[in-house]
Amino acid sequence: MRDISSDLPVRFEGVSLRAGTTTILDRLNFSIPPGTPTLIVGPNGSGKTSLLRLCMGLSTPSEGRITWGGRNALGPGRLAMLFQRPVMLRRSVADNVIYGLAKAGLPRKLRVARMEEALARVGLLELASRPARRLSGGEQQRVALARALAREPELLLLDEPTANLDPAATRAVEEIILMAAQSGIKIVMASHDLGQVRRLAGEVMFLVRGRLCERASAADFFDHPSTGEAASFVRGDLVI
Repeated sequence: MRDISSDLPVRFEGVSLRAGTTTILDRLNFSIPPGTPTLIVGPNGSGKTSLLRLCMGLSTPSEGRITWGGRNALGPGRLAMLFQRPVMLRRSVADNVIYGLAKAGLPRKLRVARMEEALARVGLLELASRPARRLSGGEQQRVALARALAREPELLLLDEPTANLDPAATRAVEEIILMAAQSGIKIVMASHDLGQVRRLAGEVMFLVRGRLCERASAADFFDHPSTGEAASFVRGDLVI
């Protein structure tokens, strides 16, 4: 029996998104169930960020319908989203995580323990008292991950979270994402790095001009793409 409190699957039914006369996403029909990480790829401007924002309920479709666990509205606090550039409050690392827990409505008496657990999970517990804005970019992204994971989300949406990081920081963030996936959190992540997609993805969704051009297991997407656009993209050719 499906957990009635679950926000999964997220289902898109004929969803389009427009800005003026520009179509950003065009007639999308798919569902995101629990399971292995889903990586969203495509050329710049293909609609990856907009798709994530719709999943998170931060944008409203111009047409069509989105449901979360069969409902037309999100449940309380079961989704979390990270952006390319994390926003750090002018507070300590610990307070950044505790603030997120307070906004999520976690009782005050539970917040410190949950904060410490989350910072340990991302390898930053020893930096808990340090000002968050003085950390490196990679450390700040790990704080943002801790802030999201501390809320124990069912679905974690990530918008190219390593785009501005060096290889070592990227590897650290990827390890945290994999551990989150292994713990049962559904990961949906946009990435422009095909090497990263190979390392993380269970399945791939390939967007072109706002349309879902292909959806396949990671192995099939890279080894046996079913569309010319996907084959060109995997080869590194320009897809417009």
